[in-house]
Amino acid sequence: MSMQGRHKTGQALMHAILVVVAIYTLAPLVFLIFNSFKSNNEIVDSPVSAPSSWSFQYIISAAQQIHFFRAIWITFVITIISVLLLVMVSSLAAWVMVRSKSILGTVLYLGFTAAMLIPFQSLMYPLLDLFEKIGLKNIPGLIFMYGGFGLSMSVFLYHGFIKSVPQSLEEAAIIDGANIFQMFFKVVFPLLKGTTVTVIVLNGMWIWNDYLLPFLVIGNSNGVKTLTLELYFAKLTSGQYGNPWELIFPAVLVTIIPIVILYIFLQKYIVAGVAEGAVKM
Repeated sequence: MSMQGRHKTGQALMHAILVVVAIYTLAPLVFLIFNSFKSNNEIVDSPVSAPSSWSFQYIISAAQQIHFFRAIWITFVITIISVLLLVMVSSLAAWVMVRSKSILGTVLYLGFTAAMLIPFQSLMYPLLDLFEKIGLKNIPGLIFMYGGFGLSMSVFLYHGFIKSVPQSLEEAAIIDGANIFQMFFKVVFPLLKGTTVTVIVLNGMWIWNDYLLPFLVIGNSNGVKTLTLELYFAKLTSGQYGNPWELIFPAVLVTIIPIVILYIFLQKYIVAGVAEGAVKM
């Protein structure tokens, strides 16, 4: 076989593999969409087939049962404040560690990096006990927890990229009369756009979809539940005699739609941002 023939065969094989991977990846989403438009009996009888009629009644009913608009507002507030806290604190912390060029800065950075390896389960009970004693088992406490647990990865990403930012830019800003905050937010921070978007998307997806921390911190508080908690407790109250599939599938669908839209618009920044933070170290 000629070189050109082998090249075409390799390309065809690669395309076939990519098609299989794409089908494998998209199959759960298609399965979710199909079953979001079916009744409970139709889901049980033919779970993998398309719905006989595309009615939005199940999605509307599910949105009402999980108090969608109230829950999405609470989840949105928690996610936005937590992500803003993470971006501000981690970018400033990483910048100070890089520019300090001291043993303390290196030790702190290694500490943040090592913290990524500590499983949450090992800290769960003592941390919750501490937060209960100081009165932080509420939304502010939940935001504070997210800020703490997301800090290590965010600092790691920022630290790697800030090393590639020329220090001469900061020195020029100082000569022009900028103070330390002006120097960071007007000179350094705009250069961190790719890494910042990556930190926002990765932490935003985690916080938006998280179930464990909201369940442990705010639990079954009346009127104060995230989307994942509303989905869980709606299932409990509706599924005494089996799984209410006509609630679960459409509720999951409306829950993931906002974060999927965010991911679609910002996906091009994710790989680039991770590469910037990981390679330029």
